[in-house]
Amino acid sequence: MSPRTSVLRRLSRAFIAHAASVFPPSRSQWAEAMKRELDHIESDLEATKWAAGCVIASYLEGGRMMNQSFGSIVKKPSAFLPLSMSITALVLLGGAYIFALANGHGGLVRQPDEGAITHLWQLLMAGQLPVLVFFAIKWLPRAPRQTLYVFALQLGAALAAMAPVYFLHL
Repeated sequence: MSPRTSVLRRLSRAFIAHAASVFPPSRSQWAEAMKRELDHIESDLEATKWAAGCVIASYLEGGRMMNQSFGSIVKKPSAFLPLSMSITALVLLGGAYIFALANGHGGLVRQPDEGAITHLWQLLMAGQLPVLVFFAIKWLPRAPRQTLYVFALQLGAALAAMAPVYFLHL
């Protein structure tokens, strides 16, 4: 750097260097392009604006490219809520079965009039669908593999909650 380099120009170079360090390795060509573009901007103020924009872009790109682990995705409310709803529906059926055995009914039988447990089970199972759609829209583009793993887990929980209804002909 020559002694005539302004403070704004030095600040711009520092911003660009920081942006380049934040970019994911797969975007290293972008970082190089930003460095080269800075040399062609004549106004120091415009160069500083450009460099600040590059820092913002690097943060956005770094956040978008961040690897989401299965554990971090499954902790999102839109992921664990359908899981908990399916598990609750299964526990509800299990509790009704145990209650029926304790009262000497020999297990669950189909009722001519659907009871409260049936309605709760239906609400829990149907209520998952809007949450699953939201989860898919939000997370499938960001972390496709982990989202599909969560969907597989959710499908397993839903099938487990539906199995007693199917096998006991309820």
